[in-house]
Amino acid sequence: MNTETGYGQPEMNHFTGRSEAASFTLSNLLQKGAPIVALLALEVDQISKLWVREGLILGESIPQEGVLRITRVANHGMIFGVPAPSAVSLLLPLIVIALFVYLYRLYVFSDSKLLNVAIGLFIGGSLGNVVDRIAFGHVTDFVDLALRGGVVRTTFNIADVCIIIGIILFGIFFLRLRLTSVEKSG
Repeated sequence: MNTETGYGQPEMNHFTGRSEAASFTLSNLLQKGAPIVALLALEVDQISKLWVREGLILGESIPQEGVLRITRVANHGMIFGVPAPSAVSLLLPLIVIALFVYLYRLYVFSDSKLLNVAIGLFIGGSLGNVVDRIAFGHVTDFVDLALRGGVVRTTFNIADVCIIIGIILFGIFFLRLRLTSVEKSG
């Protein structure tokens, strides 16, 4: 809002000569867009799980054999099916989400696209699994991957992928932050 006129007109950026509204880009979105990334991750996750729940019966796979299949699974444990009591599998993600929100607020000054994407993916993925636990009492997993010739199988979902990528990007952000502080001090 323009503070001089008090009307809802966007302020001009004195460096670019463009209005702030005109400088809305993907890059700008990612600088402050952890909530947007989180909502997109949550939406993609929930739509994919809905598609699986409506298209497959529990235990059904497409194709029947193979290294990578779509298999509907009810996961009562944690990420990637790690066993855990239901209270832990609901409360632990909520505690970690709160921690990530705190860290996001702590480092929001950095305008880091990497941090925003990392936190957005982590929170969106975590919320996707929390929504399932609250609504269904379990998480719908469906990406069925066979490793080591089928000896090891793991089943996961889009939320799990978002969580893992978010954690990896978060680690990269802190590694870069640490390297930058070492370079400045040394």
